Amino acid sequence: MDSRLTEIDHVAIAVRDLDAAVAWYEQVFGATVEHREFVESDGVEEALVRVADSYIQLLTPTRDDSPVAKYLATKGEGLHHVAYRVANCAAALDEVKASGARVIDDTPRPGSRGTTVAFIHPKSSFGTLIELVEVNK
Repeated sequence: MDSRLTEIDHVAIAVRDLDAAVAWYEQVFGATVEHREFVESDGVEEALVRVADSYIQLLTPTRDDSPVAKYLATKGEGLHHVAYRVANCAAALDEVKASGARVIDDTPRPGSRGTTVAFIHPKSSFGTLIELVEVNK
């Protein structure tokens, strides 16, 4: 069977101060932000730093009720989730659900950069929040 995961899209890191995190990546690694966006539906602002064909996604909450704000309040800054690219987010999500895994999104939804995304609950994936990402061209 071929893997449904085509590559790592990004590794997300929750931070309290997005500008400070961006400056740190610039100073320490010489990295530059390729994309920055407010994702109002998730209550976050993100900055994407390219690493080869993937990204480090720095996330900060824009409102107190966002999942990232809750994450920061309980766990502090650090690794938030890993996102894998898939050819078809809806098909991949259906296969995940058919396997019995617990999901956060019952159907795919719009993500940043014009992507389509869905999340798998960390209780089904060994404690790691997983995002499925379909890159729409």
